[in-house]
Amino acid sequence: MADQRIERLEVRVFSVPTDSPESDGTARWDHTVLVLVEAHGAGEVGIGYTYTARAAGTLIRDDLRPCALGADLHSPSGVFQAMGRRLRNLGRRGLGWMALSAVDAALWDLNARVLRLPLSVLLGAVRPAVPVYGSGGFTSYTVDQLQSQLGGWVAAGIPRVKMKVGTDPAADPARVHAARQAIGPAAELFVDANGAYDRKQALAKAQAFAHDAVTWFEEPVSSEDVAGLRLVRDGLPPGMEVAAGEYASDPDSLRPLLEVVDVLQADMTRCGGVTGLLGVAALCEAWHLPLSLHCAPAQHVPVAVALRPLRHLEYFHDHVRIERMFFDGVAPLVGGAMVPGAEPGNGLVLREKDAKRFEV
Repeated sequence: MADQRIERLEVRVFSVPTDSPESDGTARWDHTVLVLVEAHGAGEVGIGYTYTARAAGTLIRDDLRPCALGADLHSPSGVFQAMGRRLRNLGRRGLGWMALSAVDAALWDLNARVLRLPLSVLLGAVRPAVPVYGSGGFTSYTVDQLQSQLGGWVAAGIPRVKMKVGTDPAADPARVHAARQAIGPAAELFVDANGAYDRKQALAKAQAFAHDAVTWFEEPVSSEDVAGLRLVRDGLPPGMEVAAGEYASDPDSLRPLLEVVDVLQADMTRCGGVTGLLGVAALCEAWHLPLSLHCAPAQHVPVAVALRPLRHLEYFHDHVRIERMFFDGVAPLVGGAMVPGAEPGNGLVLREKDAKRFEV
């Protein structure tokens, strides 16, 4: 194969207002920022992105781009290592790793496009589609909004849905019951507290939620409270699992969670792009833990089909809306699963006119 190098790396930032005010147990927001990387080489353009702050774009332009320019475009993992070294004194976790994640995703996409292969084929798919769960149910929603959204997903064929809890703990059992009424007895119901509860409060809420057959309790306490996660996991009613991990970046931040959760979560827009996510999957296999992917569904799908310990992918309301607006080639939803396409790379093509109005 002829020598092929990364010739150019461009960064763009977009800010998209939410379609209504949104909140969870610990935060409120009214817009979502998408940082997009376009990697050029051998006549192709690869794209990757992360959902984070505008500052990640500056970090990519000033500090990570030099690690990629001139590198072999068929060796994304080599650039990954170089970027990791560059971030050592800047801060590897959080914003730094989100910036790295967008670049890594773009380089894997470029690699696959130059090879004329779908990314799912390049990585070695082990399944034809990725099961999803509908995710939203924000605490800012009225009960009617909550029921309409979750019930709509079930009616569309998604057999599992998730809602937020924790803003008003006293009201949570009634809201969970309303959600169960909307989705019927057969669909799975998940709750996500985003770390809003304390340990004893989380255990009490778990008992209440069990009356409505909740099977998934995400971040019942802060993910930083490893001992608390263990306490809650071991005290949950039968049939209910603890999940956490979406905020983790490198293996060092994931390792403590392996012993205290039933399902590990990961997000390629935060944990190191494709390279990082492959490493997370290897950890899950070693620890015999199922893996669930967090948000950014359009970008995750072609990678998710190649992850052996995968259970499902989060079909998050905000990101589904943005990705459908911004990209052609988003994997379709078929019977509660997303099916990757046969186009080279991740299959995504930026709709320039639609995205441009949100660029900052």
